[in-house]
Amino acid sequence: MRKKLIVANWKMFLNTHQASLFLHKLAGKIEVKKGVEMVLCPSVLSLQSLSLQVDHRQFKLGAQNCYWRDEGPYTGEVSATMLRGVVQYVIVGHSERRHTFGENDKDIRNKVQAVIRNQMKPILCVGETAQERADKETKHVIHDQLTSGLANVTSEEVTDITIAYEPLWAIGTGHSSTPSHIADIEKIVRSFVEVNYGKAASEAVRFLYGGSVTSDNAANFLAIPGVDGLLIGGASLQAESFAAIVAVAGSQVNEDKKELMRGEK
Repeated sequence: MRKKLIVANWKMFLNTHQASLFLHKLAGKIEVKKGVEMVLCPSVLSLQSLSLQVDHRQFKLGAQNCYWRDEGPYTGEVSATMLRGVVQYVIVGHSERRHTFGENDKDIRNKVQAVIRNQMKPILCVGETAQERADKETKHVIHDQLTSGLANVTSEEVTDITIAYEPLWAIGTGHSSTPSHIADIEKIVRSFVEVNYGKAASEAVRFLYGGSVTSDNAANFLAIPGVDGLLIGGASLQAESFAAIVAVAGSQVNEDKKELMRGEK
């Protein structure tokens, strides 16, 4: 059974001092849950100090982005090589990177390969815009993003990749996707992985949902078969809300175990 993965994307919030205080607050509110993995993705400026503060048995650390070249004259960029040993995960292709900063499919493909090359785990984000949704192009958009993002990734490497579905029209809007739509996207993703990498890889890859996730709706998303966790923005900056979401994930792990036992009888 795949572990639940709860990822907190702090985006461009919390300076180093605030991030340290917030981590201390989170650590006191959240218990380690068997079967639940928690990843905190602060600003890159806070990563080094938090890596010394964090209890790695409680939280893993992730980066919100990286550059795909290992080193060179790229002023202002942070490479995957620089992140190696500090974080375990790197978010790649977040919709804000695609649409605010103009990252294209080639950029994202190169970043996925750089993260893997430096022995970290990519969280590859896919999702459609409101216009693409209205034009009924969602399936094609997801397929194209997966085709490009996973190009040159081997069947051994793909099992370390997490796919996060985060429709652009749902991020920060308060309008989350419906469980039935998310279930359809999960099937599209696993079908793509199975066709290109085999059934075992399809069953190993973790699938997350992200988009206006709150402590009130998290249970609905985590109960969807095949959904392995959540990529959380705003709610991850509220200690009580994030702790409540982690608790829901722990409860869902128990429900999944019961369902598995019933199926084996």
